[in-house]
Amino acid sequence: MTKDATLAIVVPCYNEEDMLPQSLPVLLQTLDSLIDKAKISADSRLYLVDDGSRDNTWALIDRACDAHDGRVVGVKLSRNKGHQNALLAGLEATDEDIIVSIDADLQDDPSNIERMVDEYHAGNDVVYGVRAARDTDTFFKRFTAEGYYSLMRKMGVDLVFNHADFRLMSRRALNALLEYRESQLFLRGMVREVGFPSSTVEYDRQSRAAGETKYPLRKMLSFAWHGISSFSTAPLRAITLLGIIASGLSLLMIVWVLGTRLFTDNAIPGWASILVPLLFIGSVQLLSLGIIGEYLAKMFEELKQRPRYHLERIKTSKPRENDV
Repeated sequence: MTKDATLAIVVPCYNEEDMLPQSLPVLLQTLDSLIDKAKISADSRLYLVDDGSRDNTWALIDRACDAHDGRVVGVKLSRNKGHQNALLAGLEATDEDIIVSIDADLQDDPSNIERMVDEYHAGNDVVYGVRAARDTDTFFKRFTAEGYYSLMRKMGVDLVFNHADFRLMSRRALNALLEYRESQLFLRGMVREVGFPSSTVEYDRQSRAAGETKYPLRKMLSFAWHGISSFSTAPLRAITLLGIIASGLSLLMIVWVLGTRLFTDNAIPGWASILVPLLFIGSVQLLSLGIIGEYLAKMFEELKQRPRYHLERIKTSKPRENDV
């Protein structure tokens, strides 16, 4: 791994007109600093991916491409396809040797990219940015996030604790990742499947400087469930366990009902002995069908093999073979 390697910083953006004027100079300065220290090539670039924003995000990206003479590449999706698809679109647009993904809100401090590049030069193909603490989170978010990572581990999903999408990948690691063709993306899990030598860089996450979070509670819960159902078969196996428990409880209730009927005078014709088992079994069946339905829905999405996104435009002031 030579120190004349080119670096691409990929930034997915959705309605970031308030944040981009602050983050763009910082990210470009990060590139300049690494170039001055001879840790990367002067041909390194910044990729800004507009995920179908409804504000002036693309106009800002468009002006940045014109103003910085090939150092900034704009990637515009034709519509909003979500953070993971926008990030993958940016990754696929690169041709550099080292690729770093980071969000536009700068909560993941770009100064840590230098430490990631040092880890790359030390022989690591993947470097994970890991939060040292969650002091900037509310108690609820900290509790649920850390609980989620613990739950995923117990379900057999190999995740880096407190790592999101701030990471460095070598070209060969990214090429391996791009061989995964599923349309339901969970990149922090998929990258772990790639393998190759890896390391971590711990950092303190900052508060968002401007704009609003793009991950409210509803989206966080959806993303969490998506990660579980994409990488773990534990929910399916839980159906078998629930079935065994339900069968055992039902058998005990049958014994109790028959014993009351045959050996006591307390048997009262009524609804309890019929309705309770039916409700219990019915609830287990509904839960089981719901979990099976989630996996069938994923199979449905994969079998359609729809494109994960459509590029409307890639812009740089210098000609590129794959300009569209």
